[in-house]
Amino acid sequence: MMTSRERWIALLSGERPDRIPTDYWATDEVTARLLQEFACPDKEALYTRLNIDGVFDVKPVRICDHHPDDPQADIWGLRRKAIDYGAGSYDEFDNHPLELVESVDQIHAYRWPAPEDHDFDRFTRDIAAAPRHRVVRVGDYEPFLLYCALRGMELAMMDLKVEPEIVDAALEHIFQYHYLLNARLFEIARGRVDITYVAEDLGGQTSLLFGVPEIRKYILPRQKKMADLARSFGVHVFYHTDGAAREIIPDLLSVTGIEILNPIQWRCPGMEREGLVRDFGGRVIFHGAVDNQFTLPFGTVQDVRNEVLDNIRIFGDSRWICAPCHNLQPVTPTANIVALYETIHDNGIL
Repeated sequence: MMTSRERWIALLSGERPDRIPTDYWATDEVTARLLQEFACPDKEALYTRLNIDGVFDVKPVRICDHHPDDPQADIWGLRRKAIDYGAGSYDEFDNHPLELVESVDQIHAYRWPAPEDHDFDRFTRDIAAAPRHRVVRVGDYEPFLLYCALRGMELAMMDLKVEPEIVDAALEHIFQYHYLLNARLFEIARGRVDITYVAEDLGGQTSLLFGVPEIRKYILPRQKKMADLARSFGVHVFYHTDGAAREIIPDLLSVTGIEILNPIQWRCPGMEREGLVRDFGGRVIFHGAVDNQFTLPFGTVQDVRNEVLDNIRIFGDSRWICAPCHNLQPVTPTANIVALYETIHDNGIL
């Protein structure tokens, strides 16, 4: 039997693992509930209980975790507040520190965080202690989402058309922070880190959130640099984009050079699983594809089982990691979560 890490690495190497690998994405409320219901002391025990080949994420700890001009804000100057939606809560942004910016000079004058402000000695210890049987993830990069938080969603979208210099200047500051930090982390973790997280929510429920020309101008070139950095350290590129992103997938493959595509929201137009397998199955690993908008929260146990079995059939000639297509939500019954992992464990032998 392969270890969880060996299954992932086999897929990334173009080889055949002993069984279809699995992964776990969930809100904190769901994880806390499962830990209690299964009497598991930690997530590792939960992964073992449900046969999940989950990722072990090692994050650096900052020496200072607030903005120099606002002790209530994070390193970017962003404040958050918990918004209760009934079954749980999400932290939403409570301010937009760049919303009054009108020039590139103001962007440069903003007090951006410093990548060196981390406890790298602690990170060295943490990476050394990472479990050998789990895939280890280090580093992340999702720049336009951060720009939208700093500027406000409406202004950020308008900026793509009317303030291109402001967009480009801010995205370059964001890129430099993450590039220098990731380079340091990859160097420390050389040989112990398997994947890095590169992302941008390019798709909405029915189409791309903004145009292909804008994605090619503002997003892809720096994503490629970040992906190239990872590859120079032997680190694989895990890519996340929600929604109907079919139109931009060829660019993500040929420019960014992604290796894993998440989360495969197959109910969105253009994201039909059969078409993705036909057009891209030989070039990328699919990750996710168990619907968490309808099937997992509102379907029956049999609905979940049927969807997992459908995925096994559809992705049969390609590479697939079975997981919910984004975070399991608190309205998702535990029985459906168990059905997801039991079904893939019982039927995912290759």
